[in-house]
Amino acid sequence: MTADGLVAALLADEGGPAWPARVPHRLDSVLAALPRPARAAVHAAVAAVESYTLVRTGRPLAALRPEEREDVLRSLARRPRLAPLLDLLKVPVLLAAGTERTQARPAPGAVPQDPPLDCTPAEEWPARTTADAVVVGSGAGGAMAARTLARAGLDVVVLEEGRHHPTASFGRRAPLDRFTELYRDGGATVALGRPPVLLPVGRAVGGTTVVNSGTCYRTPDHVQERWRSVFGFALADRLGPFLDEAERTLRVAPQPLDVLGDNGLLTLTGAERLGWRAAPLRRNAPGCKGSCQCVVGCPTGAKQSVQLSVLPDACAAGARIVAGARVHRILLDHDVPGPPRAAGVRARRPDGGELEILSPLVVTAAGTLQTPPLLRRSGLGGHPRLGRNLSVHPATSVAGRFTEPVTAWRGVLQSVGVEELHAQGILIEATASPPGMTSFVLPGLGRELRCELEGSDHLATLGAMIADRPSGQVRGRDRTLVRYDLDPRDGDRLMTAVRAMGRLLFAAGATEVLTGIPRAPRARSLDALDELLTSAGARDLHVSAFHPTGTAAAGDDPQRAPADPEGRLRGVHGVLVADGSVLPSCPEVNPQLSIMAAALAVSDAWLDGARHGG
Repeated sequence: MTADGLVAALLADEGGPAWPARVPHRLDSVLAALPRPARAAVHAAVAAVESYTLVRTGRPLAALRPEEREDVLRSLARRPRLAPLLDLLKVPVLLAAGTERTQARPAPGAVPQDPPLDCTPAEEWPARTTADAVVVGSGAGGAMAARTLARAGLDVVVLEEGRHHPTASFGRRAPLDRFTELYRDGGATVALGRPPVLLPVGRAVGGTTVVNSGTCYRTPDHVQERWRSVFGFALADRLGPFLDEAERTLRVAPQPLDVLGDNGLLTLTGAERLGWRAAPLRRNAPGCKGSCQCVVGCPTGAKQSVQLSVLPDACAAGARIVAGARVHRILLDHDVPGPPRAAGVRARRPDGGELEILSPLVVTAAGTLQTPPLLRRSGLGGHPRLGRNLSVHPATSVAGRFTEPVTAWRGVLQSVGVEELHAQGILIEATASPPGMTSFVLPGLGRELRCELEGSDHLATLGAMIADRPSGQVRGRDRTLVRYDLDPRDGDRLMTAVRAMGRLLFAAGATEVLTGIPRAPRARSLDALDELLTSAGARDLHVSAFHPTGTAAAGDDPQRAPADPEGRLRGVHGVLVADGSVLPSCPEVNPQLSIMAAALAVSDAWLDGARHGG
């Protein structure tokens, strides 16, 4: 089914500029990257809108005049049961429209040569090999575990489901073309619940570090203490030196002002006028050029994702990487006294073939959303809390309109941290992205939405993340199903965050604040914003999340924690958990350093035990 008529209606295409006419073709490429259920949902929504149009007018959308198309959309938006269809459809349309309107490309300049990796496509790897240790996943946790074990002299093989994308490849394609490749399911992972939460995760050599913002917060001291005292995660006592090591490896430093961009500078201005604590964020991006494309792979090689920093060190110590290998199961040896022992892994190649790597040690670092299904497929899913205890660090965004151009997509993508409300569990960050790729959804339909798109260079955007209670779970074996219901306390925090972000933007000089709430989208003063928010709730927000943790948590209570206090999976010998799933609760900050430090601690503790015969 074609979406040409719907796109023309949403964007008020009246045959003027050429870019709206290109959006349907770009939308097709976006939809092709989505998993089948998501693609079917979009097609069903398009069909529903077309059916509504036929009943109302007797003609399809494409056959209507521009004013007639807009009248249909406004009529549909007034119907509570049908209006959510438009919200569903606006997201991929705006994604495609943002790319076609600006055709953003990487800044010109020489691209540095990536450090060498010993990386082999799965199709070229032998059907059966052996190793001392197999690491499943090459992201923040897997890379650190692989480097630690390889430096200790073990023969390490890292298996990664995604492909290897060199930095030079990012400069050859538009951001949206990279987006659909670098994320699992084309970026359309969703946690079902009230409200649904968009939960995109990376899939590439380097994992989500390839597509994160580069922000590097240390795990707060009070979080480390809670992990140790409340959950019994013994390694939390040792995280300090490992956080130091992660920072050194990633070359973490505050972002200089000269590439911060107007989005960040306005945030600093607003915070200063309010007397709020704010500063440029610490990031792993020395020499950042401010291309604002972190979320689709840094095109200049400045961001020290683990495929440019940790994995080269691991390979220099002898580790090998197999790309394009989806681990189907962990192999077990049951012919031993007591619990079974790890015996290696079986993985599938893209062509459907299989490979086996036999090994007495398996480190699962497939990610918070993929580790529980892998363990279930392997016959290791018996713990009642496996897949539960999911925190996602839920986030929402607000935009402010300014008289002068902001062009938020020029400068650092995530530039400034505002910590005034951090003690209340609310962390605000100035966050922009390539056009159309923000989690913020512009208001309006037809000519109003088109006007918003054409004026988006006057918008500054902020995002806020909430230290949430673990309200979700990861189900499934072969295909992951995520369920997450926002805790009422966390919903209140999100609404508090929306007001705080609006207040900051008005203090910086915004003439209008866009709330992201469909039925209360605009406020031109703080009093007006307060009035709007009294009639809205967290379920009205567009909520996204980027930091899932906790689904195979470590702790001292065998009934509550699938992994023991040192990250060893219970019920089996020789399986370590070294990704975000091992963290007992939300780290309350961007978790890259927390995951890397935890992986270092888990692998170091295993080596210490092996040296002492444990």
